[in-house]
Amino acid sequence: INAEYMGDGEVGAASTTGHGESIMRVVLARHALYLVEQGMTCQQAALEALKYMKRKVSGAGGIILVDRLGNVAHAFTTERMVWAAICGGSLSTGIDHTKK
Repeated sequence: INAEYMGDGEVGAASTTGHGESIMRVVLARHALYLVEQGMTCQQAALEALKYMKRKVSGAGGIILVDRLGNVAHAFTTERMVWAAICGGSLSTGIDHTKK
């Protein structure tokens, strides 16, 4: 069973990392995509999904979301999370909370 990745051609895709058991218990990737499906932006959904995991199981982690239009967002509740994205031909990378 892999609950860390989820893709739906009509909504988008999500990749998660962090406390694996917590991520699996709340099916974090699917929950975040559900929030996008309900109208949230990727950034809103990423933040809200992580709050949900913290509230339900006291878990910490991170998520990268891409919606069906190619909008990308990331969020994390751990001290650090390595991330990278190419948007509009420009590479963005980060590891801590100071770079969005």
